[in-house]
Amino acid sequence: MENVTDSKSKGEKGTILVTNDDGIQAPGLNALVSVLVSTHRFNVLVCAPQLEMSAVSHSITWRQPLRVEKVEMDGATAFKTSDCASLGVSSVLFPSVPDLVISGINQGSNCGYHTVYSGTTAGAREAFLNGVPAISISYDCYGGLSLEEFEKMLRVEAGSKTKMNYEYEAAAKACLPIISGIIAEIKNNTYPQGCFLNMDLPKDIANHKGYKVTKQGKSTMKIRWKQITSNGQPSEIDHHLLFRRQLSGFQVDIDESDHKSLQEGYISITPLGILTHPDKDCKAYFEDWLPNLIQQHQSHNPLLD
Repeated sequence: MENVTDSKSKGEKGTILVTNDDGIQAPGLNALVSVLVSTHRFNVLVCAPQLEMSAVSHSITWRQPLRVEKVEMDGATAFKTSDCASLGVSSVLFPSVPDLVISGINQGSNCGYHTVYSGTTAGAREAFLNGVPAISISYDCYGGLSLEEFEKMLRVEAGSKTKMNYEYEAAAKACLPIISGIIAEIKNNTYPQGCFLNMDLPKDIANHKGYKVTKQGKSTMKIRWKQITSNGQPSEIDHHLLFRRQLSGFQVDIDESDHKSLQEGYISITPLGILTHPDKDCKAYFEDWLPNLIQQHQSHNPLLD
């Protein structure tokens, strides 16, 4: 993709735009901004959602104008709105296009199939689509929990007005070597333009085993639906129907992947692109299937010739 940062001076501070999907008040974003500002090595911009926008992927505002509000954040220029990454890299909200976009730090990991619908990953992908280098960062604060413990934690957090106090500052500091290294490569015009990065940090971040380049796996959460009423109980006589998602299990990777490396205690760094590549077996199957299908139809329907 075209590099929009080529003309920037190597002597200037790197400019970083921070966004997320957990909202402008999220502790992960605020910890990351605070750590970046404290280094005095970066110009820090923030454009984040007014409210939590988890799992919305590339949700966009199209039919009405965006409302943008300035927010006080020590050491950074910050705004809250909805189409955050897209607006932030447009050079309309800020005076120039940032050198790097960081989406995060997300509360919970984003490995495997989760990167498809993750709002955190989408923030980095949106920047990449606009030619700006980007990283999505997620912290596996729920690591090691059983299915029952995980659901209980989600209920506790849903009923709380504040986010749980996880080790976000330590997580942000663990990202600094990668962030600084990427900015240096961007300034030298040596950073690759064919991907963006997805980073996942293990729960025991203070004792992580190091940094590991990984590949995207197929890990995901299994979901089922349950019919409920307005008071949360099953119903057969409601005039309207309500359904709630429930977790039914986890699908994990046994091969080398982002999820497996994360579970082993590594900080996983996974290059991602826009295009997906189907399994070779699927492509071979359809290359054989399609001509046979058309031939059969033509033999039964001469008008298709």
